[in-house]
Amino acid sequence: MSTVQAALTGALLGGLYAVMAVGLSVSWGMLRVINLAHFGMILLGAYLTFQLATGWGLDPILTLVITVPVMFVLGAGLQWVYERTGLVEFTSLLVSFGVMIIAIQAVHNIWTADFQRMGPQANPYGTRSLFLGGLALPVSTLIAFGFGAVLIGAAWLLRTTFAGRAVRAFAEDRAVAAAYGIDHRRLGMLVAGISGATAAVAGMLWALSYTLIPDAPYEWIGIVFAVVILGGIGHVLGTLGAGVLVGVLTSVVSVIWESRAALVVVFAVIILALLVRPHGLFVRKAAA
Repeated sequence: MSTVQAALTGALLGGLYAVMAVGLSVSWGMLRVINLAHFGMILLGAYLTFQLATGWGLDPILTLVITVPVMFVLGAGLQWVYERTGLVEFTSLLVSFGVMIIAIQAVHNIWTADFQRMGPQANPYGTRSLFLGGLALPVSTLIAFGFGAVLIGAAWLLRTTFAGRAVRAFAEDRAVAAAYGIDHRRLGMLVAGISGATAAVAGMLWALSYTLIPDAPYEWIGIVFAVVILGGIGHVLGTLGAGVLVGVLTSVVSVIWESRAALVVVFAVIILALLVRPHGLFVRKAAA
């Protein structure tokens, strides 16, 4: 029963991993920017959620009314800087890593290095569970999975719109897309802004379930990159499947073996996946 519980909890946690990964996947796949600053925005989103919920008394989910526009503007602003400075893919990795460090240091300076956690009064979701037979379903992870499914489903449906087709054309060849009247700079800022908005959602979901520490992005990088690679870079639908897979693997391995071995197993799966399906486990060959 403990293994089944771990698998179920991990599958629900996969929704959170998917929300954390989808913005990075889109930035990398569509904008050719390996935007490690995304982790800094998730961290800022989590701490802003904490501040608004504990200081202003807002429901944690309702804090998105404030954090989503803030992170949208921040994401679009960073993309404007990346475009103006002409960053290439590898350089963006180094520059955005520096931005992430700045965000971490800002959190240190504003909220200190002390652990922060929303109490039951500010966060009514953190201690509640639903029960299905003998299995417990934490409300916070149910909410995370629901947000993950809705966000990724909406992104998948947007592929069929004019904006979605323009983004795909932009990702394939910016010069050709520009020749057909697509303003790649404005479109890139829009995509980056939406990615920033997903970071706000991910930060809120993280704050619902976990204690906040400023150095958390260093722990997120391995898991989130695993989800992006297994799901297929730029393939949002695969992100949810990969998030569930990584969540189940880490939870089950932690129960039947030990928590320190979870990342070893996850990265072993990544290596095998890259050998067998180099474009991602959830990407059709025709699409790849």
